[in-house]
Amino acid sequence: MANTINSGVAALRTLESWGVDHIYGIPGGTINNLMYALDEEKDKITYVHVRHEEVGALAAVADTKLTGKIGVAFGSAGPGATHLFQGAYDAMADQVSVLLIVGQNPQALMNQDFFQEFDEDPWFKDAGVYARTVTTAQSLPHILDEAIRRAFAQHGPAIVTIPNDLANKEIPADGYYSSAANFAKPELSAASDEQVNQALELIKQAKKPLLYVGQGTIGAADEVMEFAKKFQIPVITTALGKEIIPYDFEALLGSAARVASKPANEALQQTDLMLFIGSNYPFAEAMFKPDVKFIQVDSNPQMLGKRHKTDVAMLADAKKTLQKFIEIGETAEPSHWYAANVDNVTNWHEYNDHMMNRTEGKLRFEPAFKEINRIAEKDAIFSIDVGDVTQNAVRLLKTNGHQPWITSGLFATMGVGLPGSIAAKLSYPDRQVFNLTGDGAAAMVMQDLSTQVGYKLPIINVVFSNEALGFIEDEQEDDNHEWFGISLPETDFAKVAEAQGMTGITVTSVDQITAAFDKAVELTKAGKPVLIDVKITNERPIPVEKLALDPDQFDQKTIDEFKKRYYAEDLAPLSEFLKKHGVQ
Repeated sequence: MANTINSGVAALRTLESWGVDHIYGIPGGTINNLMYALDEEKDKITYVHVRHEEVGALAAVADTKLTGKIGVAFGSAGPGATHLFQGAYDAMADQVSVLLIVGQNPQALMNQDFFQEFDEDPWFKDAGVYARTVTTAQSLPHILDEAIRRAFAQHGPAIVTIPNDLANKEIPADGYYSSAANFAKPELSAASDEQVNQALELIKQAKKPLLYVGQGTIGAADEVMEFAKKFQIPVITTALGKEIIPYDFEALLGSAARVASKPANEALQQTDLMLFIGSNYPFAEAMFKPDVKFIQVDSNPQMLGKRHKTDVAMLADAKKTLQKFIEIGETAEPSHWYAANVDNVTNWHEYNDHMMNRTEGKLRFEPAFKEINRIAEKDAIFSIDVGDVTQNAVRLLKTNGHQPWITSGLFATMGVGLPGSIAAKLSYPDRQVFNLTGDGAAAMVMQDLSTQVGYKLPIINVVFSNEALGFIEDEQEDDNHEWFGISLPETDFAKVAEAQGMTGITVTSVDQITAAFDKAVELTKAGKPVLIDVKITNERPIPVEKLALDPDQFDQKTIDEFKKRYYAEDLAPLSEFLKKHGVQ
């Protein structure tokens, strides 16, 4: 038995011990020795050659979001490193554990302003929970092990810079080890009986309570719905929490603010009590009433009281705490507030169904979402880009509680949809995967369609082309500014896809859309990726943050104009349902 091992190979075996089976990157002179080690370990860890390091970094972030295992990407010194930076900040903002490996010149050439050299550690320290340069070959595997533990423990990106010569030296075969088998995440208990009883008393006193849940309740959907029914409290989820509760749950109001649904925004204006569970909602200061009673459950002490003055704060496990509420709380009498919100949800769903079923006029985005819902398999994975498509997906995708839904949350990185779909298909090759994107975001990363082709990843890519940065266009309208700097040139994304070896389909009218999505299913079942370029009108989605429906707030002319513009003749304000059920 050899008593030494190549340091680069030892480094990769450390990654393998943590469950890493693929790694994204682009080779370069400063990371060649790690590449040679990857060649030696190619039967255990797949090198995914992306076309841009940013795509690799964002895919690595998506890996962690989807699997819970550490996602890994690398880049060479200089521009390779800076291209990784977007993924680092995306992971930081969404508190995602990820490992980014950065190449560096050999030690003998460092600190001499050599080709592509810059001091990488300070650059990554702001985003990273751990950013270090390896200084000895023998410590290389240990530093990677340390980085992964820190990333998991501190919920963020770890960055390790490796001078090229240190990844190709012989080190003692028994001189390194992995801590993967020993790593454990802390498990919190339920909140105390005293805290739960304090919260239950506030719930009894409330007239219009709301349950606001985030990603901390993933895995607790049944408890959330049982809680909502037992205590007659409607549910709002964050946009990132869309996948948690099935779309058809009667009291699911959707998410709030702009990337949001109408019922959630209306209920937030009325509520007198909020239960805020497992969430770090960034728009709380703008959307939450300052005088409401506030009950918070979170597993991170840093979050307690962060978004609102809190009356009862519980450092506890969300699922276990919801179970305790259900066990010891008294079942509430049927609530008129709850019933009014259920009616409001039904009316909102009817409006969205009407828009998805429209066949007259030019093609809008809604009919495409009807087809996506039609063909989506029960465990499909949705990778959603940033822009109008995020907003529309939040409202129109009829997810069932078993369909993961990922995007760039707090950092809102355009171009995240395609790398997320690559990550999804690599980790779950037997599941259906969608990449939904606007034309602005698609143009940023369209070169990596060839990555899907090269690795035979049968993904359904849908581009909503309206020749504008629609989300920003709408902001400019709200600011009463003329449209400026938001137009996009007409791009034939089907031809872009075909040029990279992928089938491209262009849809320009409603009567073409069903056949296009049927073809997409046929192609992906045959193991081939496909891109559907849906040429839609540049009409604004209904602004649920600026509703003009309530006659108690707007004159009839304003309401009529709003309804005409957004095809909302049958859309009613929450106030109508509150009056129907006698809620003051």
